[in-house]
Amino acid sequence: MSSGGRESSSMAKKNKRNHKRKREEDFEFIDSLPWRSSLPVGEDDETFATLFTGSGELDGGFLSLEEIDEADYNLALPTTEIGETEKGLKSKKQAPESNDGENETMEEIIEGEEEIEDDEDQEDGEESKGEDYLEILKMKENKSKKKNEQKKKKKQKKIKEAQKDQVSSAALSCDEDNKEDEQVEEEEEQVDEQEIPPEYSAWSLMRLHPQLMKSIYHLGFKEPTEIQKACFSVAAFQGKDVIGAAETGSGKTLAFGLPILQRLLDEREKVGKLIARKGEEAQKYVADGYLRALIITPTRELALQVTDHLKNAAKDLRVKVVSIVGGMSSAKQERLLKGKPEIVVGTPGRLWELMSAGEKHLVELHSLSFFVLDEADRMVESGHFRELQSIIDLLPVTDERKMQTVQSSDTISNAPKKKRQTFVFSATIALSSDFRKKLKRGSSKSKQSSSAEVNSIEVLSERAGMRDSVVIIDLTTASILAPKIEESFIKCEEDEKDAYLYYILSVHGQGRTIVFCTSVAALRHICALLKILGLDVCKLYSDMKQRARLKAVDRFRASENGILIATDVAARGIDIKNVRTVIHYQLPHSAEVYVHRSGRTARAFADGCSIAMIAPKDTSKFYTLCKSFSKESVKIFPLDSSYMPAVRKRLSLARQIDQIERKGSREKADRTWLEKHAESMELELDDEESEEERVGNVRQRKETSAQLKKLQEELSSLLSRPMQPKKFSGRYFAGVGVTPLLQHQFAELKKQQMQTGGDNKRRKLVVINQKCVEPLQALRAGGNEVMSMKGQSADKRRDIASLRKKRKEEKIGRRDQRRDQKKKRKLMASS
Repeated sequence: MSSGGRESSSMAKKNKRNHKRKREEDFEFIDSLPWRSSLPVGEDDETFATLFTGSGELDGGFLSLEEIDEADYNLALPTTEIGETEKGLKSKKQAPESNDGENETMEEIIEGEEEIEDDEDQEDGEESKGEDYLEILKMKENKSKKKNEQKKKKKQKKIKEAQKDQVSSAALSCDEDNKEDEQVEEEEEQVDEQEIPPEYSAWSLMRLHPQLMKSIYHLGFKEPTEIQKACFSVAAFQGKDVIGAAETGSGKTLAFGLPILQRLLDEREKVGKLIARKGEEAQKYVADGYLRALIITPTRELALQVTDHLKNAAKDLRVKVVSIVGGMSSAKQERLLKGKPEIVVGTPGRLWELMSAGEKHLVELHSLSFFVLDEADRMVESGHFRELQSIIDLLPVTDERKMQTVQSSDTISNAPKKKRQTFVFSATIALSSDFRKKLKRGSSKSKQSSSAEVNSIEVLSERAGMRDSVVIIDLTTASILAPKIEESFIKCEEDEKDAYLYYILSVHGQGRTIVFCTSVAALRHICALLKILGLDVCKLYSDMKQRARLKAVDRFRASENGILIATDVAARGIDIKNVRTVIHYQLPHSAEVYVHRSGRTARAFADGCSIAMIAPKDTSKFYTLCKSFSKESVKIFPLDSSYMPAVRKRLSLARQIDQIERKGSREKADRTWLEKHAESMELELDDEESEEERVGNVRQRKETSAQLKKLQEELSSLLSRPMQPKKFSGRYFAGVGVTPLLQHQFAELKKQQMQTGGDNKRRKLVVINQKCVEPLQALRAGGNEVMSMKGQSADKRRDIASLRKKRKEEKIGRRDQRRDQKKKRKLMASS
């Protein structure tokens, strides 16, 4: 029995080994079979080919055992037992699939089968041990089946990933890094799109790309602004040029940024499909590696801000955005341009500097699809940006007949030629009635007169090659200013401006405040005084180094109650959240600049306050501004005169300290200048001072330093105490009445008590401070005192007439006086 059993077991092992060899030969034969170019996909077919439905013709094709005819290939499938057929057929179905992706999966399948067969051999050798052992074998079979199922699932995932990689790499061979994960990302975006809350539905109605929709959701913009709604469809889907005008803070950056990103994404998908159909023939349509959008802004801060907005919007889109501005390392910017960004944002000066130096990425503009001029009204100011004219003249022509002659030239790069869209955006706009007729004549005439200055938005648009089908979107209202800005003014003498400025910043010092000056000298004067008075101020003007300008803006953004003293360089485009107050220390020279200044507050549907300080010489200019905005009346900012004695006392000490410090620094600078130039010329300075003069100078310096120290101690003692109104009683808290500011604070405390429920717990001491009310609240709570502007033009005319009459009378009197003197001289000469 034992010898016969052993012989039967050895025979069974031999049969299984022969069966294994046969199976391996079958696999090798299957590998050598010819491949089909594609597989038919039926509606009811649930074959392997359904994984690739909609992918078009695939290079190489795929092989499935369910679609093979035995007679065509002389293939006789082996007949095995029921248990073996299930395992064998599954392994055969997986083996050819692995040939398409990885060879490792085939080896893993064979190894798995060897393990199963070894287990089966052990089972056959141990059948004689009894029925109890059979149960153990069944448990082992179940465990091995579970393991095999887990392995098969993992292998199927790997095979699918490999097949997707092959499809994407074959279809998009021109840009492998950017296109391989496109199908996977589209599936992820569809999932993300379903998770976007319903309050973002306004963006979905604009037919925004799913990837852009995802970016908007992450940015938290629930609704598009009016300028964004108006521009997106005509620019993104109709491909038209746009001239747009809207109030400051209305979202103009995304109004041209979203159409650019939308069209770049759509173009990427179309090129991918074209390459999938035509292969290498479609390479001529690919514009990767070339500049696609050039955005020009008037100031560095605006260029950096636009760059940040576009980078946030294009965060997951694989679109590079680079800023090119002055004041920074040109070598670093050249390195950034070597990365071949699709979008470049810059100022005219540095852009033209790199273009004239032959920077390849900025000079090859034949693939340029978008040319944007932001804050165009600032661009056309005479004598400001001559480099802009040179950049515009460098742009390729947009006329189709001229494009054909340009394409036939041998000197032009092999880059694909693109139709260019032009966007011109501004806070104000004024176009003539025959503007479209001028555009219809073509930009050739304006290009011929390249020496002429770009002095208006019309000329700028013509020179930039704008087409006559341009869409003009003017959303500016009659007032031009944002609807939630509350304007007011303070009428004061020129010498009193410092006092009223310090009053606003100290008594109403809550929230971010920007103080605008026209001259740099006034800016330095204000900064020096406010720093002596203990206020932390930041300054921003055009002559500052770029690093210092960026640091000043960052400091201002980081402080909730920050103060920025700036010239008109900060009036355009800078978007800083929660700027509550704008103070016009000096009135601007034009209404447009006033609009941009005031537009730094009340941005993105928020509210804000604008305060203008009007000296007697500024009265007529302020009336003209109000007339241009159709203002019938303007509020007077409420002032509590009881604070002014304390304000003037502190300011007087600060001016004395500033005068002493300026004098000392001026003398030191003069002495340093003389020593420096004498050393450079190898000369020795003669010390002509006598001993008495030296002693006197030393004594004077000591007295000055003692006086300075005394003034500083006096000022610091005043600043250490809270500023109280003159009528405020120290003995009785409300002995002479309560100011409107304190009334407002008491009302706020009463609201807090009612919200907490009036619990009887012992509370901490509440300190009433005058800095708790910001200027907007003070303006709303301080009454509705206004000054009418209706009769101001008549009064102005009467004043001018009386002034002319007075000057005429003085002229006649001087002439009569000269005549009398002449007569007297003649009489004296004759006598």
